[in-house]
Amino acid sequence: MDFYEKIRTHPTQPGVYLYKNAEGTVIYVGKAGNLRSRVRSYLLAASQANAKTGTLMREAVDLEYILVANEMEALALEDNLIKQKKPRFNILLRDDKTYPYVKLTLGDRHPKVFVTRRLRKDGAAYYGPYFPGNLAYRVVELIHRSFLIPSCKVDLSRYHPRACLQYYIHRCLGPCVKELTTPEIYAGAVKDAQLFLEGRHAELEKSLYARMAAAAEAEQFELAARYRDLISTVHQLEEKQRIATADQDDADVFGYHYEAGSIAANLFHIRNGKIVDRREFFWEDLPEFLATPTDAESDEELESIQMDSAEGDSPAAQVFDAGQFFSALLKQLYIDQQYVPRTILVPVDFEDRETLAHLLAERSGHRVELAAPQRGDKRSLIDLAGQNAKQSYTQRFRVLEPSRKAIQEALADALMLPDLPKRIECFDISHIQGAETVASMVVWEDGAMKKSAYRKFQVKTVTGVDDFASMREIVGRRYKRVLDEKGEMPSLILIDGGLGQLSSAAAVLEELGFTSQPLASIAKREEVIYVHGNEDEPVVLDRRSPVLHLVQMIRDESHRFAIGYHRKRREMRDRDSELLEIPGVGAGTRQRLLTHFGSLKEVQKATAESLASVVPKKTAQAIWNHFHPSDVSTLPLVVLKQ
Repeated sequence: MDFYEKIRTHPTQPGVYLYKNAEGTVIYVGKAGNLRSRVRSYLLAASQANAKTGTLMREAVDLEYILVANEMEALALEDNLIKQKKPRFNILLRDDKTYPYVKLTLGDRHPKVFVTRRLRKDGAAYYGPYFPGNLAYRVVELIHRSFLIPSCKVDLSRYHPRACLQYYIHRCLGPCVKELTTPEIYAGAVKDAQLFLEGRHAELEKSLYARMAAAAEAEQFELAARYRDLISTVHQLEEKQRIATADQDDADVFGYHYEAGSIAANLFHIRNGKIVDRREFFWEDLPEFLATPTDAESDEELESIQMDSAEGDSPAAQVFDAGQFFSALLKQLYIDQQYVPRTILVPVDFEDRETLAHLLAERSGHRVELAAPQRGDKRSLIDLAGQNAKQSYTQRFRVLEPSRKAIQEALADALMLPDLPKRIECFDISHIQGAETVASMVVWEDGAMKKSAYRKFQVKTVTGVDDFASMREIVGRRYKRVLDEKGEMPSLILIDGGLGQLSSAAAVLEELGFTSQPLASIAKREEVIYVHGNEDEPVVLDRRSPVLHLVQMIRDESHRFAIGYHRKRREMRDRDSELLEIPGVGAGTRQRLLTHFGSLKEVQKATAESLASVVPKKTAQAIWNHFHPSDVSTLPLVVLKQ
């Protein structure tokens, strides 16, 4: 069937339609309450005058559709297909950042507590999301300090011969070693952590008071003092939460700035009446967006609209449609999210706003107000978000250098670091087919490369091509020395390589007791960042992201430093081996010559008499002959005499 004829024969039910190109690739996904009228509207001249729609219809050669029961199902299916197919004519949410949760692995024999950004059906308990993102890390740190529940990568399904550093600094009960704790004590600590994370502070305080009294009665005064401190911590947190409580509901507020085909959007998270975090979105070279024309119910009506469009009565083409943009953005942001605020404020109205609000309410279990206010306090919040979006646009697209603190904050957020990074140490391995394997460590500190802290290493225990073992040796040597000298660990250890190098570095750090050390690697070519502990969720940053540029700059400097050292070692090897080719010159003679003259170049320039002062005259003659084959006849007599 002809493509355009196929469009005219679509059913009139709700559903999702998919345009495909000649290769069979899905290039656009849309939804409609009436598939026939919506799809046929793409045939209008007014629609095809728009840059996006015109290009779409020139490339499309096939069209498929999926019928659903109602428009809410169409919304959900459209969102899933866009995320799955990533069609190039749809607005795609490139920044897939999600806010962190605290995960308590209740299904394990010895539960741990982690910060995670992905929710799974794995029997664990998830608490959050936390705004701002670093709040989750502060909560986990408090749990470590107060309840001694670990978050390390140690396998707790079996016992180990010795505990790690966390046990000795009193941040863990030591379930990894037999008899350091008991199942009853550990289960009690997990129960306390649950009560704390669930906000049941009164119940937790009551339990702690009872245990404090029992410990005091048993004359276990150190244990009683720990319970007393815990009660004080819980009480202080409860007071802070009581002060922060307000009558206002949680809300998300959007603003945007569009200019020259690019857009910056800002999202304000308001919790308990306060702006607690801001999120930025950027799209470059965005095609013009025009609202889909009014659905035509019949061929006659379609022809009428076509004629009206030709006479200039249609809406102006090439106009950015913010409503269509926010419709696409909100669907991708909220449909699959576990938490949806009760109020979402957007700067413009759009066609399926009410349908989307009903769908979000149905999935979240509470009423969701999705509004586009035109006046009042709510509009003032939208205008504030819009002003910030304009500033974001200026910083992003007008190439203003972001501040050092802004980059540090963005890096900490992207790589899930507990604190702002002050020092980054980056490692790289260099060799040619396993020969002269060396490694480099470069240091970024307080916004600049610190060359005085650079280090270079010769790989001593590895033969042949084995980057993983080489990385394990170098990282182990570096941080064993830091441990022996009681030095300070960096904010982040960065590895130049993929998952194999990352795993090797993580294993040796764990052996040294650094189980909570932030560690990441950047893979060559793909330019994705793997964070230790979240390897299945690689960080993919925008190619213009200053965070990616910083990581690439540190990685490239490490690579340059390693290559330079490797070349120097290879040149020394090649130069030194030339002496061994001379009859009468062995390893000892070569060493004496290089020690005396300093380099092979100076040996080449040396006179016969100078050589004879270091080695026997016969050997000196052979060396001089080797480097001056055309001048043998002029060899001084002092060397020729025996």
